[in-house]
Amino acid sequence: MRAQSTTCRSLDELRTTLRRAAHRAGVEPDLRSRLVLSASRLAAADLAAGRAVSLEVVPPPRGTGADLAVRLSLPGRAEPPSDLDALPLPALPAPAGAAWTVPLPDPGAARRPAAEPGGDRPDPVALLEEETAFLTERLDRLDREHQRLKDELAETNSGVLALYVQLEERDEQLRKAHGRMLRQLEDALRPPPVEVPGLEMAVRYEPAESHAPTGGDLYDWFTLPDGTVHITLVDALGHGLTSTRGALNVTHAVRTLALEGHGLETLVARTADVLAAFDQELMATVQVVRIDPRTGELRLANGSHPPALLVRRDGATRFLEAAGRGVGFPLPGSEVLLRDRLDPGDLLVLYTDGLTESRRDPCEGEQRLAGAARRHRCLPVEEVPGALAEEMHTVILHPDDTVALVVRRARRAY
Repeated sequence: MRAQSTTCRSLDELRTTLRRAAHRAGVEPDLRSRLVLSASRLAAADLAAGRAVSLEVVPPPRGTGADLAVRLSLPGRAEPPSDLDALPLPALPAPAGAAWTVPLPDPGAARRPAAEPGGDRPDPVALLEEETAFLTERLDRLDREHQRLKDELAETNSGVLALYVQLEERDEQLRKAHGRMLRQLEDALRPPPVEVPGLEMAVRYEPAESHAPTGGDLYDWFTLPDGTVHITLVDALGHGLTSTRGALNVTHAVRTLALEGHGLETLVARTADVLAAFDQELMATVQVVRIDPRTGELRLANGSHPPALLVRRDGATRFLEAAGRGVGFPLPGSEVLLRDRLDPGDLLVLYTDGLTESRRDPCEGEQRLAGAARRHRCLPVEEVPGALAEEMHTVILHPDDTVALVVRRARRAY
């Protein structure tokens, strides 16, 4: 086949000439439609202005498998058109025009016949219908592929959603198991109230963070050989397991020293001496109390801990201030041994600073605690710590671990 050069004076003539030439060369309908559309867009302005354009088509030698070369000359333009890459079939710039190199199918492949027999001049309408049918079929294939991908995506999303549900269930199981483990640890660290005739005792512990129910606030209570009840309250600096370990060391040291018979007023200083070699970073406030359930005699020593609150049967309140410095503080130890008495019906409230310092002013917190203890003093003793914590924590600006421990001397004589 030889090169064909045609002068076209209308869009219809350009489209028909190029469509037939591409068909004869064996260009696939899809590429053929793109080529015709691209050439029409470039030549439309010149043809509308009455300027003829030149179309040159150079078919490859038969059986070579080479590409079809097409060149469009636009005599009304001094420079090649711009945006040739944006055409339906991108073109290369040529002098006063554009050029295409159109790939042809494998020479051995069967080519679709033209819709109209007749050799070199097939019906352009039939060729256009062939292109339309080809494009319609392609759109149908794309639509089917799109639907298939949507179905696969929906199935994948369903699987991913099911996986998320399984992971959430697994996470919930792990959270519950973690919570059970921590509650068991908490129960092991926090002994139940001592059952002693003449005294009613209860305690409430609240962690600063619900997901980490251990902290540096610990208590210990036990009966000494002489029948008195010993109570230790500790608040180690920090949160979490590190502070729990420090507080546990303090309570164990105090218990050991108390059972060895050391005086109450010396326990804080001796505990600081014992633990200094084991944990130089430990800082903890400590309060130690002894109560004789038979007489109500109360003795208290303190090391930087908030003062205990004494609530009389008639509602009168007084904070038991006892100077001293805690473990890890400079010159640790108790300065005084405070003595008082619990009469039948009196209530003693021991606590850590998380109860009174949840707001900005600790003094205001102590006043609120005195009022709350006065209002709740006649509740069953096991309800008092929870009632105090609930009222004191209506507004929490500074969350902290909290212990509220109460001892009430029974009104019935033993």
